[in-house]
Amino acid sequence: MKRTFAAPGRYTQSAGVLAQLGDQAVQHGTSAFMVADDTVWELTSETVEKSFDATAGTFERGRFGGECSADEIDRLTAATARSGADVVVGIGGGKSLDTAKSVAARLDVPVGTVPTIASNDSPTSSISIVYGEDGAFADAETHCRHPEFVLVDTAVIAEAPTHWFLSGIGDALATWYEAKTTWESGGTTVFDDRPTYTGRALARTCYRLLREHATGAVRGVESGSVTESVEAVTEAIILLSGLGFENGGLAAAHAVHDGLTTLPGASSATHGEKVTVGLLAQLVLEGATDRTIDDVVTFATSVGLPTGLADLGVSDPSSEELLEVGRVAADSAGPMANEPTDISAERIADALRVLDDFESAIR
Repeated sequence: MKRTFAAPGRYTQSAGVLAQLGDQAVQHGTSAFMVADDTVWELTSETVEKSFDATAGTFERGRFGGECSADEIDRLTAATARSGADVVVGIGGGKSLDTAKSVAARLDVPVGTVPTIASNDSPTSSISIVYGEDGAFADAETHCRHPEFVLVDTAVIAEAPTHWFLSGIGDALATWYEAKTTWESGGTTVFDDRPTYTGRALARTCYRLLREHATGAVRGVESGSVTESVEAVTEAIILLSGLGFENGGLAAAHAVHDGLTTLPGASSATHGEKVTVGLLAQLVLEGATDRTIDDVVTFATSVGLPTGLADLGVSDPSSEELLEVGRVAADSAGPMANEPTDISAERIADALRVLDDFESAIR
């Protein structure tokens, strides 16, 4: 089977790099359509406007409503078409960036992403995760194009609420484990091809940077400071995890995440928090040693990530609720297909029941 490696056109990261947005955008079009919510636009609009003043390009801002849903994508696609823009730029968190990618794909124009939080690895990928209006996972759209450019202003990242940074660490933590499982099981990536050695190596480097720098990076973000650890972990979350999951493969951690979106009690938990719990469920499902699971639990706890359903806000879930999580996660068309054995909804429900008691059980 052939191997494929794909990536965004350019990735730029540093404090203050948002000021280059105009220069980056006009390399791909003369008129940009900005997808950003009100909070993000209040934070970035002055810098964005100044960045375009020095260029011959123009821009128009489209207000993002907060959910990457089919209706929101359709609404902003129509608005972009009316504007006549020839490049789309998403500014904000993962949902606004995913919406921008879907809008650009429908109009067949280039897209750029400007994350203002390091909450997940969406900015570099060619995928949009689409949710229903109720917040439950609905679809994963795979686009033909990657973002032409990704601008990551670490000064903006460091000023954002720390819980978003923790979410990104949780999302990135699963990258190596899922890539390893995909490689060993003979699975495929989002491109339906075998993972590359490069994708696997990037996923491994992502994990190493997290283990070496996460604690210091969290302290830096808590104080609004851009340290080398903040730079390292931001790169791990956005670039290395993004390249690692697309070119290395996904597995049970993200499949369980998709299932967890059906639990009403977990609706306020972030993507990365659900992925962390999904990763621990993956380790249980794969029969990882107590020492391995304890190591991940200890690391997750040390940086403030959840390790069970109770930490996600789900208390005393019913058997039927857990089976529904399992049914969604076990979908053979999803990431669970990369696991080496068939995993039933019942086994997933059992793995989730174990997690809340696992730490005390192994001590």
